[in-house]
Amino acid sequence: MTNPYAISDDTPVYVISVAAELSGMHPQTLRHYDRQGLVSPGRSAGRGRGRRYSLRDVLVLREVQRLSQAGISLPGIKRIMELEGELDQYRAALAEMAAEMAQLRTELESTRAVAARLAGLLRSRGTGGTLVPVRDARTGGPVTGPAAAAPEPPPAARESRPAAREPGPDLPAAGTAGDPPAEAG
Repeated sequence: MTNPYAISDDTPVYVISVAAELSGMHPQTLRHYDRQGLVSPGRSAGRGRGRRYSLRDVLVLREVQRLSQAGISLPGIKRIMELEGELDQYRAALAEMAAEMAQLRTELESTRAVAARLAGLLRSRGTGGTLVPVRDARTGGPVTGPAAAAPEPPPAARESRPAAREPGPDLPAAGTAGDPPAEAG
């Protein structure tokens, strides 16, 4: 549950006279900067709908004043601020991608470790061993006994018979309503 009385740096709380005093400017200058699109204060509810400035707006006004005193025109200041906004977006995207790359590197190293372990198991068992347990289609359990060691049929035999598929989410089990009707022969 969040605090309904919490105020962030983006909460518009200052009326124009207070924001002007905090930024060291005249209220009319703030109105002009609003019309120019250099700062976009919130609006209060109600009939007057007066401007309400946030702490972040006051900081932007101070930056506008600093750049203006350095001899930069208002259109130039606006462009600088747009570019700084884009730069902040690119930095955030870059940080997000760097975090994702770090996670993928960790996953890759984990996968490599599993692959190395499986390769070691395969080498230790020699030929003919299976790494993945095989399920018996009739019982659903692991294959045991002589069927477990049955050799794989030659490729020609595998091609001539249809591939057997186990029931799954996309294939119903035998004897269910999803089976095609048996042909009378």
